[in-house]
Amino acid sequence: MTADGSTPGGVSTAARPGGEAQTVLKCRVDAVVERFVSDEIDQLLGIDGELAPVAEQLRTATAYGKRLRAAFCYWGWRAAGQPDSDALVRAAAAMELVHAAAVVHDDLIDDSPLRRGLPTAHIALRTAAGGRGRPGAARSLAMLVGDLLMAWAGQLFVSSGLPAAYLSRARPLWAALARELIAGECLEILRTGGEPDLRRSLQVIRYKTAKYTVEQPLLIGGALAGATPELREVFTEYGLPLGEAFQLRDDLLGLFGDTARTGKANADDLDARRPTALLAETWSRATPAERKDLRHLLDGRRQDGDSLRRVREIMLRTGAPDRVEDMINQRVRVATAVVRQARLPADATRALTGLAADAAHRRH
Repeated sequence: MTADGSTPGGVSTAARPGGEAQTVLKCRVDAVVERFVSDEIDQLLGIDGELAPVAEQLRTATAYGKRLRAAFCYWGWRAAGQPDSDALVRAAAAMELVHAAAVVHDDLIDDSPLRRGLPTAHIALRTAAGGRGRPGAARSLAMLVGDLLMAWAGQLFVSSGLPAAYLSRARPLWAALARELIAGECLEILRTGGEPDLRRSLQVIRYKTAKYTVEQPLLIGGALAGATPELREVFTEYGLPLGEAFQLRDDLLGLFGDTARTGKANADDLDARRPTALLAETWSRATPAERKDLRHLLDGRRQDGDSLRRVREIMLRTGAPDRVEDMINQRVRVATAVVRQARLPADATRALTGLAADAAHRRH
């Protein structure tokens, strides 16, 4: 292995074409995450076997995912001209632990019952809490699961095997990632239940999802590689619109997607009264009578089948889903154009173009 962790003579992710390269990279990231989490869980259970239900949720939270954030980090590194590197893959895998932590906390805040077709952490841990201790014990355990996952992310990153000088270049970006992610989550909470507003919804999307999903992983990978200021600007110009497109797609899938594919309940966003762009677009073109219906429907904590159908009916009548679809397509076009004009290495251009399509046009 070279000083930067590359593996001459091994199978380079970049050597494989198109989607196959992403599949190979995902497998590498999966292996890193599984190994790291298993080692950490062994140490956790060494403290006391009673922690087994917590360990199970840590394993579940990290066992699934598209590994898009790790992929963006990897290609941020490669776009800066660095070679394939096992150490970089380990550093990139830390992005997936950040995501796992964010998911556990988000589900807890929204009281979501399902994630990837499985009970969310705070629901699954009710059995472990078993009526012992204070009310809300399962929620407290889930919060601590998310906290530990975020701590693990930093630990995996710094122990990746990359030189300390490389890691030091990315340290300020880790602080920005955490600050912006928490800011977005807080803004969503503060704006929940207010009158829908597209500008404010897009700001939440940018800070809660877009930055830590695309822009920050790219910037971190680039910082590790010593990217120029010009390349970092490319990453931002590509990453922000694509990250927004990713979340806008999530909003559409959340309400209109196939639950067998998404693994989440269609009414989640409505139950949590999230200030989504989809709801803001609906509100802006709804009639006074429809707004009255929406207020009434969103006042209830849980949506039944009839109320969900009525909300969808209003959304479709106003054309809101089509407008959100247009917003997605516009952002993907911008991101793709940025990459194609940036004169990146050919494999990075192919990969980032493919990732744009995968992130924005997925079905789950």
